[in-house]
Amino acid sequence: MLWTILAVIAVVTTLALGFYAGRLMYQLKLQTARHQAARDKRIGTITESILTISMAMEQQQCELSEGVIRIVNLLNALPVDPKPDYRAKFPHLHDLFVAVSGFAILDERKKLSKAEKRKQDKAREQIESEHESQVLAELPAVKEYCHAL
Repeated sequence: MLWTILAVIAVVTTLALGFYAGRLMYQLKLQTARHQAARDKRIGTITESILTISMAMEQQQCELSEGVIRIVNLLNALPVDPKPDYRAKFPHLHDLFVAVSGFAILDERKKLSKAEKRKQDKAREQIESEHESQVLAELPAVKEYCHAL
């Protein structure tokens, strides 16, 4: 009789733990699906932004340096795994990015004198003209990469 009661308790406990484990597995599956959907949505938003900026750069509606800064930062924000080496994949974008990243922006730029702003603008325009053809030639590869995601 005692063995029967202990066996029933063991079976009930095993069933309860099995049900609880199954419920946890189901919740984990739902959570993983939500994370994947959010990740996919973020990738879609970022790639759409990169495509828009690329098109604006090709149509000369956006300065090359501004577009490159935005594209490089957006590429680095892409939640892809494993993360590609964008520096090697798009070397001309990164070369221009590095060349113009030292210029003052936003509040720092507002603090500059007009002469210093003109000096930086002239230097930036010179750098852009040196990299323009290479960067524009690399934009189709950037767009192709975004479409592949």
